[in-house]
Order: sequence, then C-alpha cells, then structure tokens
Amino acid sequence: MKKIILSITLLMSAMAGYCQLIKPVKLDSLVTISLPPGYQTKDTLNEHIFTANGMYGYMIAFREANAKNNTPLKTQGDLNKVMKTYIKGIQAQQPGSSAQYVRDTTIGTLKAKTFTLKSDDGNGVITCRNFVLIYTKDVTYTIEYVYPGERTDVVKPEYKAFIASIKLSPELQRNDQYLSNATGMSSTTKIEVFGGAGLVVLIILVLIAVKNKKKEPALG
Repeated sequence: MKKIILSITLLMSAMAGYCQLIKPVKLDSLVTISLPPGYQTKDTLNEHIFTANGMYGYMIAFREANAKNNTPLKTQGDLNKVMKTYIKGIQAQQPGSSAQYVRDTTIGTLKAKTFTLKSDDGNGVITCRNFVLIYTKDVTYTIEYVYPGERTDVVKPEYKAFIASIKLSPELQRNDQYLSNATGMSSTTKIEVFGGAGLVVLIILVLIAVKNKKKEPALG
C-alpha cells in the first residue's frame, strides 16, 4: 500500500512540474493549446501541424482548413455524420486498427468527438492514439496523443492536462458548426412517440368494433 501511495505521489509531483513547463500555443486566432518547450511546427498548403514530446506520449495538433465552398451544416445530426466520416478516414490510415471509446464531448461552446485508435504491429506491440476532433465550417482541428499500450495507466494525468489546455475564442459559437439548434428525435424517442400513437389508434379501433357489435340486432 505504501508503495502505491508513493508511486502516486511521485507521479503527481512529476505532472505538477510538467504542467508548469507547458506554454500556450496558438493554432490560429481562435484556438489555443498548451505544449512543452521545444515543440515543432510544420506548414503545408492547408494544414498547420504542431508536434511535441511529452513525458509519456507524443502530442500532435492539426489545424486543417476546410474547402472554401464548404456547405454549412444544418443540424447536429449533420455534424455527427461528418464526424463519423472523419473517424472512418483516420481509421483507414491505420489498417487493422480499431476506433474505441467513441463519445461526444463539449469544448467551450462547441461539440467535439473523442476516441482512441488502437493498432497492433503484428508482433503484439500495441500503439494507442487518443483523439479529440473539433469541426467548424472553416476549419477542422484534430488533437492527438500517441503512446505505447503498456503506458495506458500512467499517461492519464498528462493526457488530461494536454486536452484540458484546449482554449477556444468566444468568437467560436455553435452556429460555426451547424445552423439549427434543433436536434430532431432520437431513434428511442421516435419509437416511443410513434409506438404510443399506434397503440392509441389500436385502442380506438377496438372500441369502435365493440360498439358496432353491440348495435347489431340479435338473430332469431
């Protein structure tokens, strides 16, 4: 027990020191993330890429400009479809990998997706890549944290500090992702509503049938 407490104490102390070292870096005028000293940058035609070595993992932040004629999304459902397409595209880049723990989250006022991509090199060496995906009409931001599978437990404080450092400008609002706040009915809600309506109709038909039967003249 003492060894466990000591290990946790040492880990938290190391993380406290790490958090003091990281500095905010602007991906653009709207999004900021904190990276350790010595981070690298690379610019291509449509992408700005920021990379850095953490204590336990490798950090990557992509800022990719979307097509200039990109059609604004109308609903949250449209956003979810776009996110799923992005996730499938990322997974396709790593044959044999699987996207796990896919879930919705919120960063500032924006919707985001988080997931983990696990891949095996064929020799039992597992590599994990934690993703945070933020889509806007003009730009897609992909935040990635890469680490060996055996470090899954020890990377958590560093990864959480990395993701928690994402800061958005107040200028970014939900309508930068999709235009309507209407979410529509979920599949469960549709079943409840239309199933309930069907049951009401059935009851009415039964009552009408019983009423008509009572009105029929008795034979003989």
